[in-house]
Amino acid sequence: MTSNSKILSFEVFPPTTQIGSTNLVKTLDSLRTLSPDFISVTCSNNNYDNIGDTTIKFADYVNNTLDIPAVAHLPAAYLDKAQVIEILERLKDKQIKKILALRGDISDEPMKDDFKFASDLVKFIKDYDDSFEVLGACYPDIHPESVNRVSDFHYLKEKVDAGCDRLITQLFFDNDSFYDFQERCAIAEINTPIFAGIMPVINRNQILRLLKNCNTPLPAKFIRILEKYEHNLIALRDAGIAYAIDQIVDLVTEDVAGIHLYTMNNANTAHSIHASISSLFTF
Repeated sequence: MTSNSKILSFEVFPPTTQIGSTNLVKTLDSLRTLSPDFISVTCSNNNYDNIGDTTIKFADYVNNTLDIPAVAHLPAAYLDKAQVIEILERLKDKQIKKILALRGDISDEPMKDDFKFASDLVKFIKDYDDSFEVLGACYPDIHPESVNRVSDFHYLKEKVDAGCDRLITQLFFDNDSFYDFQERCAIAEINTPIFAGIMPVINRNQILRLLKNCNTPLPAKFIRILEKYEHNLIALRDAGIAYAIDQIVDLVTEDVAGIHLYTMNNANTAHSIHASISSLFTF
């Protein structure tokens, strides 16, 4: 554990193959040596079996084999209350008491009626068992489905008021966007601790996926790095790691509540970043 109030945590995602699962266990074993405050395990979709067979499986490994607090992601747009209760009971059985409550991505399939918004899930979990620590997602650069910032903060406020204990941001590449977001949260009386989600971009394919799947703006400085090093794999990796380190140093200096590193299941990248920032968390 870090020795002060600042949090350093990691995120991993369950793979879809046995080889990937074996490699993720090795990644988690390696991440353990960095003593994170918690490790979150994502869910690749809103499928009930996927949550049970992958997310809970690896959260159990983190929580009970590695002895690191685990956060299980729980997207519920396609789940009903009975299924969520069963998941909560399975988590309790594994002594996993931290949940990232999400609506989840929406597909062409019709949603179920029980959890239209993440705030519905937060309230349901807290009403069912208040001993769960519930985390929520937030978007410094505005949620892609929001009509405007006013609407975005309205729904975020509802989620926090429903019982959300902490917030983790979507990835961002411009710290000024995060600071502006923090100020707007304070004005809206959203006083929940906010952890900054940082993703080190280390290859071109990763960038292309980001541009396709999220609306996170890319600062001019970041774009120049991509343009200069896009055909040099090693240079792009090193520049991406350096960019993430620069973000983290600035955020910690400005007393961010915590850093949540999206590892993309790459322990080497996490180690490289940790080597440069670990002293900031023991200052």
